[in-house]
Amino acid sequence: MKKLILFALAALTLAACGNKQKTKNNDNMKQELNLTQEWDKVFPLSDKVNHRKVTFETQYGLTLAADLYTPKDANGKLPAIAVSGPFGAVKEQCSGLYAMRMAERGFVALAFDPSYTGESSGEPRRTASPDINTEDFMAAVDFLSQLDNVDPERIGIIGICGWGGIALNAAAADPRIKATVASTMYDMTRINGNGYYDSDDNEEARHAAREALDKQRLADPMAMAGGVIDPVPDDAPQFVKDYHAYYKTPRGYHKRSGNSNDGWRVIGTQAFANSRFLYYINEIRSAVLVMHGEKAHSRYFGEAAYHFMVDGKAEGYNFIGKPNPNPENKQLLIIPGATHCDLYDGGEGNYIPWDTLAEFFKKNL
Repeated sequence: MKKLILFALAALTLAACGNKQKTKNNDNMKQELNLTQEWDKVFPLSDKVNHRKVTFETQYGLTLAADLYTPKDANGKLPAIAVSGPFGAVKEQCSGLYAMRMAERGFVALAFDPSYTGESSGEPRRTASPDINTEDFMAAVDFLSQLDNVDPERIGIIGICGWGGIALNAAAADPRIKATVASTMYDMTRINGNGYYDSDDNEEARHAAREALDKQRLADPMAMAGGVIDPVPDDAPQFVKDYHAYYKTPRGYHKRSGNSNDGWRVIGTQAFANSRFLYYINEIRSAVLVMHGEKAHSRYFGEAAYHFMVDGKAEGYNFIGKPNPNPENKQLLIIPGATHCDLYDGGEGNYIPWDTLAEFFKKNL
């Protein structure tokens, strides 16, 4: 008995020290960010919501900056949604618009800048990681779960463009995410490994790309590229013109957006090419809505992701999994007439079905 008591006391002592160390580590993770307090979004603030800037920490020791939107005059614990994307964009652009529209419809909504991006911490700037970017969404769920006005059992996420694939990866990894929307999605791992429309899906092309990136690492690892071309050549593909119409005009330009300016680190997505985000999405039990424009050049990403998620196999996937155990709560929504960028802010046709998205989350959160 004496030995048992001593063992128990030792365990309690270790636990107490562990808790103290945990608190100390959490404090050490916090970083002071220089947040802009002025309203500098590309859309006006709705009179139906309250807004404030917040920060939260990831398990990689990075501090993320975010805009928190809440419905005015709301009471009790509410369902919540975390939003990010597109890849290379910032929260002042369409992720903030999505969050605000969801807050108008009764949700606590968080639009955040990913690690190394916008007002969030991380050096060198505009660097990507399959693990870190997935953690960004999971850390956003951590933050929302601890808010007094949020029901932690009713949290969903929205990923736009390149963050659509990241959102699906997060949903596969984190069962706390009860509903996911992937809007006008890119699979950043597939495009970095295979090229557009899988045109470089062969060992020779990937080897050549790897050699080029290795040379870039030694020549100038901080070099930037990939900002939207300006001016746009007359013979440019239509989707490039669509990107220009959003990122390079008052409709969507923002000074902190990589896509609006000098882009991303050339080697900043190197790890994506050797990874695959969507390997386990056929095991997502929670609800998922994949939304894409009928005329989007990226539509094949969303359709393939949906079919692999439901069936365990799809065109463009070299691996086959089992069919999803919960196919009934998965949905593919194709928006007639919409292009890729129309689902950033609605475009001239007001293509984003805000009420449909709200109903999806209300049903599944």
